[in-house]
Amino acid sequence: MPLRFLSKALTIIQDDHLGKVNAVLLKELNDGTYIDLALNISVITDYSLRVQVDEIDRQLSIAGNITSPVTETRYNETSYWAFKESPQNIAFKHSLQSDMLSLQYGHDNDHQYKAEIFLYPFKINLFYRNVLQLVLNEGNLLNVEHYRSRKSEEKEDSRDVLPEESTFDAYNDEFKDSKGDTLPFGPESVAADIDLIGFSHVYGIPEHADSLSLKDTSDTEPYRLFNVDIFEYPVQSKYPMYGSIPFMVGVKPEASVGIFWVNSADTYVDITKTALSYVDDKAIDPIEGVDFSSVSTHWMSENGILDVILIAKDTPSEVSSCYGALTGYVELPNIFSLGYHQSRWNYNDEKDVLSVANSFDEHEIPCDAIWLDIDYADGKKYFTWKPDMFPEPERMEAKLNETGKKLVVIVDPHFKTGYEISDQLMKRGIAIRNSDGKDAYKGHCWPGESVWIDTLNPNSQEYWEELFSNGSNLLGYSTNVHLWNDMNEPSIFNGPETSAPKDLLHYGNWEHRSVHNLFGLTYHEATYRSLVARNPSIRPFVLTRSFFAGSQRTCAMWTGDNIAKWEYLRESIRMCLTMNVAGFPFAGADVGGFFHNPDSELLVRWYQTGIWYPFFRAHSHIDSRRREPYLIEQPYQSYIREALLLRYKLMPLLYTQFRKSYKSGMPILKPLFYDRPENPGTYSIDDEFFLENLLVKPIMAQNQTSVSMYLPDDRKYYNFFNFTETLQGEGYHDGIRAALNEVPVYLREGSMIPTKERYRRSAKLMTYDPYTLYFATDENGNAKGQLYVDDGESFGYRDNGDYLELEMSVERGSRIQSKVVGGSGNGLFTSTLDSVRVERIILINCNATGNSVTVQQGEQRWAVDLIEENGYNIIRNPAVSINKDWAITL
Repeated sequence: MPLRFLSKALTIIQDDHLGKVNAVLLKELNDGTYIDLALNISVITDYSLRVQVDEIDRQLSIAGNITSPVTETRYNETSYWAFKESPQNIAFKHSLQSDMLSLQYGHDNDHQYKAEIFLYPFKINLFYRNVLQLVLNEGNLLNVEHYRSRKSEEKEDSRDVLPEESTFDAYNDEFKDSKGDTLPFGPESVAADIDLIGFSHVYGIPEHADSLSLKDTSDTEPYRLFNVDIFEYPVQSKYPMYGSIPFMVGVKPEASVGIFWVNSADTYVDITKTALSYVDDKAIDPIEGVDFSSVSTHWMSENGILDVILIAKDTPSEVSSCYGALTGYVELPNIFSLGYHQSRWNYNDEKDVLSVANSFDEHEIPCDAIWLDIDYADGKKYFTWKPDMFPEPERMEAKLNETGKKLVVIVDPHFKTGYEISDQLMKRGIAIRNSDGKDAYKGHCWPGESVWIDTLNPNSQEYWEELFSNGSNLLGYSTNVHLWNDMNEPSIFNGPETSAPKDLLHYGNWEHRSVHNLFGLTYHEATYRSLVARNPSIRPFVLTRSFFAGSQRTCAMWTGDNIAKWEYLRESIRMCLTMNVAGFPFAGADVGGFFHNPDSELLVRWYQTGIWYPFFRAHSHIDSRRREPYLIEQPYQSYIREALLLRYKLMPLLYTQFRKSYKSGMPILKPLFYDRPENPGTYSIDDEFFLENLLVKPIMAQNQTSVSMYLPDDRKYYNFFNFTETLQGEGYHDGIRAALNEVPVYLREGSMIPTKERYRRSAKLMTYDPYTLYFATDENGNAKGQLYVDDGESFGYRDNGDYLELEMSVERGSRIQSKVVGGSGNGLFTSTLDSVRVERIILINCNATGNSVTVQQGEQRWAVDLIEENGYNIIRNPAVSINKDWAITL
C-alpha cells in the first residue's frame, strides 16, 4: 500500500523557554488525495517527548451534516484530568535536512537525547545516550480515522478510507447491547505502533489479572483498557477490568523506557515480541523461554486525539519518577489507612459493628477500620441511614473512635429516582444526560432506576461538598468517617457491557465514549475534595474501584470481586506489583476472596500475603460465611494474628516508604527488576518483591512447606525472624522452610529497618510508642536506612514542615548515629516527641564487644548495656529521643 504520511508546513517554535514543532501530516487515501492532520511535537517535563495528532478544521467538515449536540472537536481533555498540572516545554536544539528533522536535548546541553523525525514516510526515532530506544510508526500503523459523512458511508465509498479501515457499522452498532448507540460522527479511532528496541519485557497497562511481565498477544486477543464491572473475573486474562492506566514500562540492563498513551476511550494494546536469534538472516519465531530483541506495541483507541508521551531513562525507577512528575505522586495517607480494615457485605446494624470492633480488642488483634457496604443506607439511597439499624450513627462512630478505629462507608455515583438527591442532580443540570442532551439518563443499579452524577461538570463539586459538609445526613459532625467509592466505572446493570451507553453526554457535550476510562477518577476526586473542604486539617481516605492515570493522587484502589481460590491469591501480588509499576502503589486485594469461602489454609496464607499489600482489607460477599480473624479456629487464628502483628510492627517502615513514593514516585512494593534492572534474571519474577530492603516471598500455593527463592545480587540476606539463617549468592536458593506459620522474609545486609513492637488496638494508638531499630551490617560493618515521622493525620507535614526525616546508620561497626535531615523538631507535633524513644537496637553481623556502649545526645552522655543473644547484639533501652541527633559508640 502507499506510504500515507509526510510532513508539510513545518514550523519550529524555539526560544529560551519553549521548544515545539508544529507541522501538518498528510494522510494519503486510496484515491491519492490527502487529509490534513495537525502534528505537534514537544519536549516536556524531565525530557519526555510528547507527540500529538488531531484533525484540522474538523468542525467545518461536520457543519450541516449532523444535528447531534455533541461537541464537534475530538476529545482533547484527557491530559487535563490525568496530569497533576500542565507540563512545561523544554528548549532543544534542532537541525533540518531534506528528509529529517533532528532534535537534541538533555541535561546541561550534553544532548543525551535525540529525536529523529522523518518527513516521508513519517517516523520518529528516539535515542537516549546515543542508543535507539523507541520508534514511533516503524510499522506505518499510525492512523486517525478522519470524519466522513454518513452519506459517503452509506454509499460504501472506498475512496475515502484506507484498506485497513472499514465502512461496516460506521454509523450503527450490530452488537445487541449497543444497538441504541447513535454514533453521530461515525468511526473516529486513533492508533499508533511503537517499537521498544532491544527490550524483552514490558510491564504495566493495568488493570488485568495477568502476569507482571506482559505477554505476547500475536495469537490472542490484545490487552483491553475499558473500565467495567466484571463478575468473577478470570485470571491470566487480557480482559478489561475496573480501572485503566495506559502506561507501559520497558526494562533492559542498559536503559528503561515508558509509553504513556494519553487517551481515556476504549483502548486495545497489542504486543509482539521478536526473537533474538537468527538463522540465514531470518528471525526465528518467538519461543517460550527465549530472550527477545524487541517488543512491538500497537495502541488503538475508539476516539479522541492521538497523544502519546515517550520516556527514556537509565532505570525503571527514573521512568516512574518521570511519569509521576506528570500525573502526580501518591498522596501521603492517613496512618489509619495503612492498618488492617475489616469489611463485609454487610454488617447488619450498630450492635453488629461495635461487636466486631470489641471482638478484635478482646482477642488482642489490631484493627483500624470497620466498613459498611450498601445495605447501611435506607433503600440503598446514599447519604441516608436505615433508621432502625443505625439510629444514632455518630454515637457508633464515637464509640469506635475510643480505640482509634475509623468507619468507612460506601457512596456510589448512582442515585435512586424519586429521591431528593437525584431530583437535585436533574434540577441543577449535573446529571449525565441522554444522547439528545435534554434529559438525565436513567438506568438501573442497586437502588433500582437511578441517575448518575456527572463529576466532569465543575458545578457538581459545589453540590457534592454540600452533601459531605458538617452536619450532613451521612457524616453528621463525625471526624472519623471515610469513604468508599464503588461502582464508578460506571456500573449500570442494564447498560452495554454492564456500563454506560457510549453516546451519553457529559459536561461540555462530550460523549461518554471519550471519557469512559476517566469517569471513575473524576468521581473519587470529587469525593476527596469534598472531604478536604469538610475538614481541611485531616487527610481524607477514599477507596475507589475504578481508576485512571492520576488516580494515585487522591485514593487507594483494590482489585475488585476476586474469588476464594489459590489462583486469585497468586494473582493478587502480580496485580499489586503492576499497580506499583504504573505509579499507583496504594493497592490491595480482598483478603480471603470476595466470593465463596476459603478453607483455613488458604485464609492463613492470604493474610500472610495481604499484610504486604499497601492497602490491607478483608472483604467478603453477603452470602459468604463470617470469617473475621477471631472466629477462625486454632491454631489458624494464632497464625493470622501473628501476621497482623507483623503488619503493625512494620508500620514505621511502610509509612516511610509511602513518604519516599510521595516525593519521588517510587514503587512501595518493588518488583525485583526495580531493585536490580541490570540483572535480566529478575525480569520475569512476579512472586517475590522488596519492601525497602526486606525481600519477601509469600506462600501462594496449597500444601507448600518449602520454596525456592531468588536473590537478585550477591549480598547476604538474613532470615528476619531469627537472623541466624542466611542466604547469599545471586540466583535461586532451594529448600527454604515455609511451614503454615512461616513466610520467607529476608533482611538484606547493609540496611536498617525501623519497627514498633508493642501491641496496640489501632495505628492511632501507636503514635507515641518507642522504636526498635534493626541494623544488618555488611562486610565493612556499614548499614543505613531512613525513618519518616509525622502526626499521621493532618497536612502539617505539607503546610508547616511539621515532620521528621531521619538518616540512621552504622559506620565501620563502631558507631551508630541518627541525624535529622528533614523537617523540624519544633513543629506542633514534632515538639511533642521528646518522650518517644528508641527502646532497642538489634545489631546483626556487627560483632560488637564489651558489656556496655556510650550514648550521646546533645551535651549528655551515658552508658547502656550491650548484650549478645543468639549470635547478634542487642542494645537495650538506649533512651535516645528520636527528634534530636544522637550517636552511640561501640
